[in-house]
Amino acid sequence: MVEGARRPLRADARRNREKILAAALRVFAAQGLDAHLERIAKEAGVGSATLYRNFPTREALIEAVYRNELARLCDAAPALLAAEPPLEALRAWTRLFLDYVTAKYGMIDALRAIAATGGNPYGHSREMIQAALGALMDACAAAGTIRTDIAPTDVFAALEGIALTSAKPEQRRQAERLLDLTLDGLTARL
Repeated sequence: MVEGARRPLRADARRNREKILAAALRVFAAQGLDAHLERIAKEAGVGSATLYRNFPTREALIEAVYRNELARLCDAAPALLAAEPPLEALRAWTRLFLDYVTAKYGMIDALRAIAATGGNPYGHSREMIQAALGALMDACAAAGTIRTDIAPTDVFAALEGIALTSAKPEQRRQAERLLDLTLDGLTARL
């Protein structure tokens, strides 16, 4: 095997890893990033050894949770486009973006600490998000439902602004109104 390359996980190991990541997200959201890792293992239905085999440190687990949420956000774009008309897919994706940002902000101090020690939890995040958003916007433009003079980078900046000012759970309704306002401004005028 090439140095640094990893063998694919067995199906049961992959399921355990996914259960740990889902449990960690729930437990960190409820109890904060200092929650006991044993609590996460119990919530996931795995032993502590399984948790530590997958994530040898708290920082590794936090970074994996962040990357998993990023992947879920970006992977949702094609699935939404397959299930809904393009503009509705874009609208649904912007709500997922809020979920992603809310989870990210809950981990921000830990992610900054990881970055301070030389890790790069944010590596390629912006590009991945803009690619997913670009695919959604391209589908909307092809359907004639949005303006074509607005770049994905501009819409991403608007989404970031909404997230910065309204990403707390108690501000969710306001954030959704702001998303609708942004999407209304993006809608093609006939």
